[in-house]
Amino acid sequence: MTPLDTRIPAVLLRMDRNPFHHGTLGAVRSLGRAGVQVHLVADDHESPVRHSRYLHRMHRPPAPGAPLAEVAATLRRVTRHFTAPAVLIPLDDAGALAIGALHAELSDRYLLPRPTGDTAERVADKESLAQVCARAGVAHPTTLAPESAADAVGAVARLGIPTVAKWSRPWLLPQDAGLRSTTLIGSPHEAAALFERGSEAGSRLLLQAFVPGARDADWFVHGYAGRGGVVRGGGTGRKHRSWPRSAGLTVSGEWTHNADLWSSTQQLIASLGYQGVFDLDFRRDSATGAFHLIDFNPRPGAQFRLFADGAGTDVVRALHLDLTHRPLPAPHPLEGRTFVVENYAPLTALRSLPWPRPWPGGSVAAPPGELAWYAGDDPAPGAAMRRLWLRHVTRRLRDGAGRLVRRALAVLSRGRGPGGHAPAVVPGQSTRERAVTDA
Repeated sequence: MTPLDTRIPAVLLRMDRNPFHHGTLGAVRSLGRAGVQVHLVADDHESPVRHSRYLHRMHRPPAPGAPLAEVAATLRRVTRHFTAPAVLIPLDDAGALAIGALHAELSDRYLLPRPTGDTAERVADKESLAQVCARAGVAHPTTLAPESAADAVGAVARLGIPTVAKWSRPWLLPQDAGLRSTTLIGSPHEAAALFERGSEAGSRLLLQAFVPGARDADWFVHGYAGRGGVVRGGGTGRKHRSWPRSAGLTVSGEWTHNADLWSSTQQLIASLGYQGVFDLDFRRDSATGAFHLIDFNPRPGAQFRLFADGAGTDVVRALHLDLTHRPLPAPHPLEGRTFVVENYAPLTALRSLPWPRPWPGGSVAAPPGELAWYAGDDPAPGAAMRRLWLRHVTRRLRDGAGRLVRRALAVLSRGRGPGGHAPAVVPGQSTRERAVTDA
């Protein structure tokens, strides 16, 4: 493999507060193993990532929803520690869009892909992505944007059950609102209820036709489009399991070459003039065989390490090599390589994955499979994740049990009369009459 320029540090930016974002750890390890000094701008003081031996330093991120001027000031402060420009890599949509908007202001301190206008925003926004697909001739599920709760009910009637509900700009979702970026809904009532929460979500509700698919219908494509427009550092993969099911992140995936999907992705990237790292989600229609583009993320996907090839290249290394004018090695695909997020699929991790061995001397030889958290050469994050996950699960179980108890007590209280006694039942009296009497 061509060695990375270790004189050029890397700065990773993640603006959402997610202690279980395993993609962050993947980027830290990938670059750190290659000898690059890695800085992380994120609110990860409780995250297992901070325990990684490959993380040089953490920096306080801008506040949630901060204006661009504050994001720029934060990123410029980080560069005070450097004697040369650094490679800047966003790890979430909010960070990617902020960096795109600040390209001119940051380009004297950071090495960045060539700007492509508002392309990143158009593909990240789920509503405008439908228009991008229509112009590019790429299959995309029928997508409706209801203007009222009644419209939402009508949209579900038109699209059928189940329907996929999405917020057009998921990076604007509040952290503690209990709203998911994507939800599989099973009734018109659910759609209307979600529409009523639009003011909380910060963006429009979209209702999308569910693409029927057989087993292994969900696919993803990762890559890096460099200065020459050639897509490198990625591949096509199948999503075996997700969390939440049918509408969530990849829990278990496999590198599975699909020449047609890879070719159509290259054509789409070229037609957009897009440069940088990308993560695309597709779903194959079992009736027509067509691959529908579901999501386009203008940054590394959390499971990008699946596509670490035999030359040690993945999308973040490809970006660093290209922006520092180093040649990218010839692709060396490792079809059949697997990736498992063990906190969501512990049995899958134990049963089906050969656990990676330590990589001696920083070797870039990729193991046959990879876990999101565990690594023999960097064990501390995996141990920290297990402790944090146990607390997280215990808290969720405790909160869930508390809600069940409160609901049971509420039901019992509604079924009792004055003084806490069960209401008298008069023979022949209807339920409606008893309710009036009790009132």
